[in-house]
Amino acid sequence: MNLRCMVVDDEPNAVNLLEVLIGQSTSWELVARCYNSLQAISFLKNNTVDLVFLDINMPLLTGMELAALLPADTAIVFTTAHSDHAAESYTYNTLDYLLKPITLKRFLSAVKKIEKHFQPAGSPAEPQKVNGYFFVKSGTQLHRILLQEILFFESRKEYVRVVAQTSDVLTYRRLKDIEAQLPPPFTRVHNSYIVNLAQINRIQDNHIHIGDTQIPIGEKFKEGVMEMVRRRTI
Repeated sequence: MNLRCMVVDDEPNAVNLLEVLIGQSTSWELVARCYNSLQAISFLKNNTVDLVFLDINMPLLTGMELAALLPADTAIVFTTAHSDHAAESYTYNTLDYLLKPITLKRFLSAVKKIEKHFQPAGSPAEPQKVNGYFFVKSGTQLHRILLQEILFFESRKEYVRVVAQTSDVLTYRRLKDIEAQLPPPFTRVHNSYIVNLAQINRIQDNHIHIGDTQIPIGEKFKEGVMEMVRRRTI
């Protein structure tokens, strides 16, 4: 796959590493190496790229600020030593979020995502809403709950709290057992939470907001969650 890409990073060693990784692992064309955002803006006045590897913490203009100025169809892979901006990064046309130091294994994983993104459209879209229902046992009662109305599941030791639009039920189950029965768009976002992606109001500061509830995104689930969010970001 022939992609035109550029690297924007104020650390020369980081630029050199990405140049080596791109050269050894892809057939992409690295058309520019920029050491601050102003150089990138100057280059892009007369040139176009498909993909930008973009550092976040830079002087003059941060990577986030530069991202807001890029053409909407320019794909971005953020590169940074900090995970604080992971959720915010996916408000842009972000394909991946690479934490430094970038390893070959992690870079190759990003390459798969990037090339999949640029493949011709045709694969089926994820369902936005799920049909069906569960009977949730609570004490001696069985509560019928529509899947599409479920907001999230919360683990509470030996129990799981099932929170829906019009009900809140505690059942004697393990979260991982419930997870095995759930179709998309239900997604594990934390050791203690499974959420319905279709019910999310917003994502901010590595937290998911559903109604009045704020749910943390666990570190080991963050990449998968943000990938799903990216597919539905416009």
